[in-house]
Amino acid sequence: MGPVSVLPTPQSLSTWEGDLAKMTHLQAGLSPDTIEKARLELNENPDILHQDIQQVRDMIITRPDIGFLRTDDAFILRFLRARKFHQADAFRLLAQYFQYRQLNLDMFKNFKADDPGIKRALIDGFPGVLENRDHYGRKILLLFAANWDQSRNSFTDILRAILLSLEVLIEDPELQINGFILIIDWSNFSFKQASKLTPSILKLAIEGLQDSFPARFGGVHFVNQPWYIHALYTLIKPFLKDKTRKRIFLHGNNLNSLHQLIHPEFLPSEFGGTLPPYDMGTWARTLLGPDYSDENDYTHTSYNAMHVKHTCSNLERECSPKPMKRSQSVVEAGTLKHEEKGENENTQPLLALD
Repeated sequence: MGPVSVLPTPQSLSTWEGDLAKMTHLQAGLSPDTIEKARLELNENPDILHQDIQQVRDMIITRPDIGFLRTDDAFILRFLRARKFHQADAFRLLAQYFQYRQLNLDMFKNFKADDPGIKRALIDGFPGVLENRDHYGRKILLLFAANWDQSRNSFTDILRAILLSLEVLIEDPELQINGFILIIDWSNFSFKQASKLTPSILKLAIEGLQDSFPARFGGVHFVNQPWYIHALYTLIKPFLKDKTRKRIFLHGNNLNSLHQLIHPEFLPSEFGGTLPPYDMGTWARTLLGPDYSDENDYTHTSYNAMHVKHTCSNLERECSPKPMKRSQSVVEAGTLKHEEKGENENTQPLLALD
């Protein structure tokens, strides 16, 4: 019997080189630090990336009830990253992604930035997206709840605008790995506005964001939340996964706990950060391009102002709503406060309702 050759054949070498080129392409643009982070935190192994992707793709035949409209390598990879390369979990998320769209067809008709409903929500700052990432490389999304003009934007259109924004952002492989942070400012959010957040639409949002989208959320931060937002949290808590509950932080008006998790140099002045106040039109201009217009000045009337309007007589000037642009937050800079030392002995930053 002659010696056994251990050299690769030309055919196997060609296949190996092809796979290597494909994997290099899938990780192209990632910094060495991010590649290492993906390896350590997400179990991403470039040597078997193609096999991981193919294993998920092979599971598609088990769900003939779902139309998988996109199954290319780059698309499947984001689901693997979102589920730390557990193939079964990644496939389950992929199936839920398309099933959610099948069950909510109206939400995804004309699913683009120039759709009238989505465009209005974007112009009103739903969502806000900060240009720079935080110290962990995460993208920071902002929601100023009081800017929800319910006569102008439905909750569904706001959710559509958020989902569309995430679709655009998740194309960036760095964000597939590093993830997102969401900050919701509840300043001036009235009880009447909160009453429109019904269980059915909250469930729709949770299913769309938690259960059906391949994004890694490192934290959801509430600031200036009133008591009825706590009540809403109790309402939706059964629909939240344990991991999600542990990543919800309620800061009230305490900047210290917020800044221990997100450094001030990455935050606008509304949150006590060193950046300028957030311009609500920033992200809308990015998505809409030449189609963006700030429209005309409009009158922002809070529900509280509407409630007391009939009691105003000599105080008409004080009661009159102030004109503002839609690219302006209703939240004044510095509305949050730093707690003085000794004001709160517990400096634990994790204020999760869990």
